[in-house]
Amino acid sequence: MKKILMVLTSVSEIGDDKEPTGYNVAEAAHPWKVFRDSGHFVDFASIKGGQPPRDTVDQDDPVQVQFTQDETTRAGLYNTARVEVVDPEQYDAVYLVGGHGTMWDFPNNEGLQKLVGAIYNKGGVVGAVCHGPAGLLDVELHHGLKLLSGKTVAAFTNDEEVAVGKDKIIPFFLADKLTEQGATHIAADNFEENVQVSERLVTGQNPASAAGVAKEMEKLLAEVIHQEKAAEAAAAESESESEAQ
Repeated sequence: MKKILMVLTSVSEIGDDKEPTGYNVAEAAHPWKVFRDSGHFVDFASIKGGQPPRDTVDQDDPVQVQFTQDETTRAGLYNTARVEVVDPEQYDAVYLVGGHGTMWDFPNNEGLQKLVGAIYNKGGVVGAVCHGPAGLLDVELHHGLKLLSGKTVAAFTNDEEVAVGKDKIIPFFLADKLTEQGATHIAADNFEENVQVSERLVTGQNPASAAGVAKEMEKLLAEVIHQEKAAEAAAAESESESEAQ
C-alpha cells in the first residue's frame, strides 16, 4: 500500500465576471476510486489549505457521487493542508487535480514546486490531468533541470480552451507553456482520452483522461512495490545464508 497526495486548487472564481469554479470533481473522483480500489491511501492538500472549492458535481456519475459522499474523503477535504507544510517524505506519489482555477494558483507557487520536485527526486510518481499540469511549470529537480525538460506530456489543449469559451479568460495557454519549458505536448481530438507516460511523470489531456492517468500511475507504483518485495526477499535470503555459515 502506497500513500498518494491529491493536490487541489483554492481558486473559487475566475475572470472579470467572477465565474464560479473550483477543482474538477470528475478529475478528483475517478483517480480517487482507482487509487482506493488498488488499496492505496489517499490524502488531500490544497494551495491555501482548508476546504477547497469544487466545481459542479455530475449526479449522474456514480463515482462522483460516491466521492462526495464518502465520509473519510469528506473529512479529508474539510480541512486540507497547505502544500508548503506537507512533508514529501510521507508520500509515494502526487496527483495534481485539474480545474480552471489551477491556472491561477498552481504556477509560481514555490510550495507546490518544491513538493512535486521532492517527490519525483526521491523516486516517486507524479501525475496531473487537464489544467493540473500547470503545477508542473518551473519544477526543478536535484540536477538543476526542469521536470518538464525532455518529457512527453498531455494537457488541456488550445483548441479545447476555445471550444469551452475560456481562451479569453485564462492567463495563458497551458499547452504552449509546457512546450516552452522543454516538454513535447501531444494533443488528441477535443475531449478525447489522452494519457502520456514519460518516465515517472503521467499526464492527461482532459476529464476523460483522469482515470487513465491514475491507472498508469498505479502501474508505476506496482513496479515499485514489486522491486521492494524483491529486495526484501534478497535481503532475507542473504541473512539466512549468513546464519547458516
